[in-house]
Amino acid sequence: MTVVLTNREGAVLTITLNRPDVLNALNAELHAGLYDALGDAEDAAVRAVVITGAGKAFCAGQDLKEFRDSAGSVGETLEASYHPNVRRIRRLEKPVIAAVNGVAAGAGLSLACVCDVRVASSAASFVPGFIGVGLVPDAGGTWFLQRHLGYARAFEWMSSNRRLSADEALAWGLVAAVLPAEEFESAVAETAERWAAAPTRAIAFTKRLLEGAQGASLEEQLAAESGLQQEATGTADFREGVAAFLEKRPPSFTGS
Repeated sequence: MTVVLTNREGAVLTITLNRPDVLNALNAELHAGLYDALGDAEDAAVRAVVITGAGKAFCAGQDLKEFRDSAGSVGETLEASYHPNVRRIRRLEKPVIAAVNGVAAGAGLSLACVCDVRVASSAASFVPGFIGVGLVPDAGGTWFLQRHLGYARAFEWMSSNRRLSADEALAWGLVAAVLPAEEFESAVAETAERWAAAPTRAIAFTKRLLEGAQGASLEEQLAAESGLQQEATGTADFREGVAAFLEKRPPSFTGS
């Protein structure tokens, strides 16, 4: 069985974690397949990426059987398997949408948080997981959750190991939308198509600016904004956006 599936519809690439019998738990084969699929997402013709799970789960986190039987240090395992995919998602200069169709737990929760946008099925839930087995959040979980939720909420949640419903995740701002479970696939496709129709370069620049903002001084951020704004004004999408505004019509962006 292919443990990671890809499907291209127009400018949207959907990547599906495909180990439904174990709730899409992460093992070495899945990590490698995800890395390759994210490489496909670098194609300029792809303007939005969706990551989701097969069956009733998004991702239940690390395959603990493989973890128990693995050799070498945990740090080496994280660097060899998780970290390359975290970096590859963040380097993608286009929106990456986590379509959380079911439970996202442990490193599966971290994976969802690495993405730029999260949308949840009404059947989804979010479980810290790590503290329940005496571990700390990894795979970027602490970096992203502190930024998404703030220190106090992130600490309380990660330390309590409380299951969060989709509606609670929406109230916290962890997800952008909760979609009916029975319409989830089609609703995600519509959402991704809207992102794919947006000015991709401006989105990529916005992603870069926001990611760097927390560690930058005001003067550094002003300089970064100025530099990327200069690049943005040289894009075809900027010219189209201005023309559409002046002509009072919807813009037709090409991602260039």
